Amino acid sequence: MKIERRKTRQIRVGDVTVGGDAPVRVQSMTSTDTRNVKATLDQIHRLYEAGCEIVRVAVPDMEAVSALKRIVKASPIPVIADIHFHYKLAIESVRAGAGGIRINPGNIGGIERLREVVRACKDYGVPIRVGVNSGSVERDLLEKYGYPSPEAMVESAVRHVKMLEDMNFTMIKVSVKSSRVKDTIEANRLLSKKIDYPIHLGVTEAGPFPEGAIKTAVAFGVLLSEGIGDTIRVSLTDDPVKEVEVGYEILKSLEIRSRGVNIISCPTCGRIEIDVISLTKKVKEKLKSITKPITVAILGCVVNGPGEAAEADVALAGGKHVGIIYVRGKYYKKVREEEMVDELYKTVLDYLEGKIN
Repeated sequence: MKIERRKTRQIRVGDVTVGGDAPVRVQSMTSTDTRNVKATLDQIHRLYEAGCEIVRVAVPDMEAVSALKRIVKASPIPVIADIHFHYKLAIESVRAGAGGIRINPGNIGGIERLREVVRACKDYGVPIRVGVNSGSVERDLLEKYGYPSPEAMVESAVRHVKMLEDMNFTMIKVSVKSSRVKDTIEANRLLSKKIDYPIHLGVTEAGPFPEGAIKTAVAFGVLLSEGIGDTIRVSLTDDPVKEVEVGYEILKSLEIRSRGVNIISCPTCGRIEIDVISLTKKVKEKLKSITKPITVAILGCVVNGPGEAAEADVALAGGKHVGIIYVRGKYYKKVREEEMVDELYKTVLDYLEGKIN
């Protein structure tokens, strides 16, 4: 069953469309010191190669703003400036060429300073992401709800959106995030009923891999399956490239987007006569550079092999010292055990290039 996306307004972050009929976009954030231009650009290029479409960088001071100007010029993807408290940093980041800014309008220094930020964003056509998480909810809302509940986060976000709307600014994206999966799900469900702006999904401070990936997959799986979410970021205490990889795996699992190889492999059992675990790892490494969507199956026995092969574009059913490669469920060739990885790789390339019908 196809997932019906929630209808939202569309904005542009640099040259990337967000919301409306645009795909669910995959974002990440650099872990480098933004003032180190080379290190930051090196990481951005790695993220881009992994499929990242929008990247966020921290802008803590004017030295970072100066670096941002150079980073934006050399970046292959739009760069969002992450700003806290200092409105002048937001303004100067916009002037430096940021594709968007992420702020909490309530802590930027008052209405007049917010108005100056909005004026700069209007002049340069730069959107604002209103970011609220469980650690940034205002004191009056904490007193009202007792803790940073989903209701408190959503009321805070809607309050900030109203501030921007009162200034005739509608190039807005919104996020409400918690480190608690259930609160993240409930907050975004509530938010989706109150606004029609694009929603950015994230589980804040999700943790290391794989724990953080699991928490995020649970939250995103629920929300995306309900049509909620226009951009996503998997927040991991790890190499940010892994955030992008996990993000695409989540989207692929829901058949929302396809990028690269979707691997189907059996969990092994007492029937197998080949090391499927080792074989799968080798195949995954061999195919990692492929960005075109394709489903590849690696199977370990004759019980499920032929049937599962029919579900894949290219499949390998391994046996004792030999393997059978299938293409679209049909027998293609028999290969020796030591040739399996290379022959499967060659078959995948030939299939993608249209050399195999």
